[in-house]
Amino acid sequence: MDGFLSALVAFTDPYLLFIVLIGTIGGVVVGAMPGLSSTMATALLLPFTLTMDPIAAIALLSALYCAGTFGGSITAILVNAPGAPPAAATAFDGFPMAQQGFAGKALGMAAIASVIGGVFSVLVLIVAAPALSRVAYNFGPPEYFALALFGLSMLATISGESAIKNLIGGAFGVLLATIGMDFTTGVDRFTFGNFELSEGIHFIPVMIGLFAGAEFLKQASELGTQKVRMAVDAVKLPTMEDFRRCAATIARSCGIGAFVGLLPAEGGTVAAMIGYNEAKRWAKDKSKFGRGDIRGVAGPEAANNAATGAAMVPTLALGIPGSATTAIILGALLVHGLRPGPHLFTEQPTLLYAIFLAMLLSNLAFGVFGFVGAKLFARITLIPLRFLWPSVFILAAIGAYALEQSVLDVWIMVLAGLLGFVLQRFGFSAAPIIMGLILGELVEGSLKQSLIIFDHDWWRFLERPIVVGFLLVTLASMAVPVFGALRARTRRGTARQA
Repeated sequence: MDGFLSALVAFTDPYLLFIVLIGTIGGVVVGAMPGLSSTMATALLLPFTLTMDPIAAIALLSALYCAGTFGGSITAILVNAPGAPPAAATAFDGFPMAQQGFAGKALGMAAIASVIGGVFSVLVLIVAAPALSRVAYNFGPPEYFALALFGLSMLATISGESAIKNLIGGAFGVLLATIGMDFTTGVDRFTFGNFELSEGIHFIPVMIGLFAGAEFLKQASELGTQKVRMAVDAVKLPTMEDFRRCAATIARSCGIGAFVGLLPAEGGTVAAMIGYNEAKRWAKDKSKFGRGDIRGVAGPEAANNAATGAAMVPTLALGIPGSATTAIILGALLVHGLRPGPHLFTEQPTLLYAIFLAMLLSNLAFGVFGFVGAKLFARITLIPLRFLWPSVFILAAIGAYALEQSVLDVWIMVLAGLLGFVLQRFGFSAAPIIMGLILGELVEGSLKQSLIIFDHDWWRFLERPIVVGFLLVTLASMAVPVFGALRARTRRGTARQA
């Protein structure tokens, strides 16, 4: 309690409040730029925090982390170019809503769902950090393999209308994840003598290409067509009916995001993908998903923001990063002479509560910016395409290059854009490819580690209760669509006989 009161006193300082506000605004702006994620921003900002007080430095990075997660949804909705990886799933329905003239409604819902998810994650972090950290600590390679396998089982229903095409896309994504050096054997795979490919294909250039690049080519092919722009409809905000429809989805995604974010190295991207899939799975009418269903915006946004606070649990309590950005925050703690771990809760309670308050204030602040500024953001859709998309393409190229300062990443982005454009023509979705790429490395790495631990005895997977639980859920998730299809076929046959 003394630590909480000390943190409250610290936040009466206008300087600290200003730091959190600057971090929030910077996170929203950086997150909205394709490819320039909050991870990159915190990495660039870290050297400038060395001369700051530890509380102010960590508060700044934490605020940027929270706001950057939401900021990625802005361009995901407006121009189908996710500003950050966790916003990739938001584009599935957010961009179709913007095309239909409901950009303001999608942005408003993204802001509200993000705030709810973010505040929920902070509350989870404050109340249940010790207990939840012990649960996450029980996860080893076998558990991660089972979790990733469960994620891959969702590919059939994650987007699009063809389960077969989704599975093909997911398999292609897993194949992309195998490019690079196999760290178990030390053998380069599919690198064709290019040493830069030894580290594998990074997620961000592929994501930028599949979304922004493909959409750029699609819009370029339609420049000669006349489109009617509904400026009035574009600035409509969500209604109470919209909130009522999304309430269950947001609540479900908060739980999903908090659980997935708690697992070390998972982060908001996987949480958003699962949140979107579960929103679609629980919907009675699934036909609107991928075509502009507002629940497809609320689900991933609540999930990826709920993962932010939860990802700080293993970072602070165990010294194990919960995501890429928290890995940088972990580095900031070490640079400032703070050693994460159980002792941090007893030795630095003021710092911990200051982090909690900074994240809470940041979530509330970007909610105000996002909701109140939804009308302003929606005006971006009124910019002529011949001016808007070249600017987006330039930002996308900068974002792809800035990750590793590699021209190869820019070429990967361009090739991914061409591939995405062709795949769209044949009815393939980008979502399964991205999810396969995200989970492919985790599946392969955790499987190899598990087999080494088990001395290649496959049956020992069944000795782990958590693994068995995930495997049962995976089988159930695969069986439900099959039974649903059989039931629908039986009903059609009965109707024909009648």
